[in-house]
Amino acid sequence: MLDYDEEAERYDASRGGEPRAEAAAEAVLGFVPRQTRELLDAGCGTGIVTRRLAAARAGLRVTGVDRAPAMARQAGARLPGAVVLADSRSLPFPDGRFDAVTSVWLLHLAPGPEDARAIVAECARVLRPGGMYVTTVDKAAAHNVGSDIDAVLASRPRRPARDDAGLVTEYATAYGLVPAGHALFPGRDQGRSPRSTIADLRRGWFVTLPPGEPLADAFAARLAALPDQDRRRPDPVFTLRAFRKEE
Repeated sequence: MLDYDEEAERYDASRGGEPRAEAAAEAVLGFVPRQTRELLDAGCGTGIVTRRLAAARAGLRVTGVDRAPAMARQAGARLPGAVVLADSRSLPFPDGRFDAVTSVWLLHLAPGPEDARAIVAECARVLRPGGMYVTTVDKAAAHNVGSDIDAVLASRPRRPARDDAGLVTEYATAYGLVPAGHALFPGRDQGRSPRSTIADLRRGWFVTLPPGEPLADAFAARLAALPDQDRRRPDPVFTLRAFRKEE
């Protein structure tokens, strides 16, 4: 698992930067009703998406939450006074505080299924009746674009996806959230090359391939044998699911 305090400085540049953030924010806002006044972005990271949500509409007040101090500091620089250092499994807000809650690229990071469920439960708790919860799902699957890189990685060990769409829907409905739609958006400028994938492997991106272990080295060697080492393959396509809280 990556250390997101260490990752904070290079996080945006290594994950598509502003183009990807723009695509994510635009897709999220497609589910946020125009009358929304208070929005919580749980697991806001560096605030690169959060800032775009806040700037998109006059009268929309956005609060960000992240548990990694270095990430929260960067987000706070983008949205002064609007970022809270906290764990999304235990949000420091009263019930029904927000008109909308988002969690973009968060649930897949949960250590276990009980943690993902706890995040969804907290997002539902702080959402007012009739409010909207919007979250990304199936992040790992989004990166499988049918490339030669994907063919190499297909046989790697896998862990169950914490953000599996079916599981997230199960958690959401258990806490009074009703499915309200889904959407796709591109991970702009985030297509993988063999060389960049090897670099990601070396720094612990793939949790079942710890850096320095023989299996990780074997996959690195197979990736190094692919042609066009610096040519980016197609961008991933991410999935959003929206849920409305019952009134």
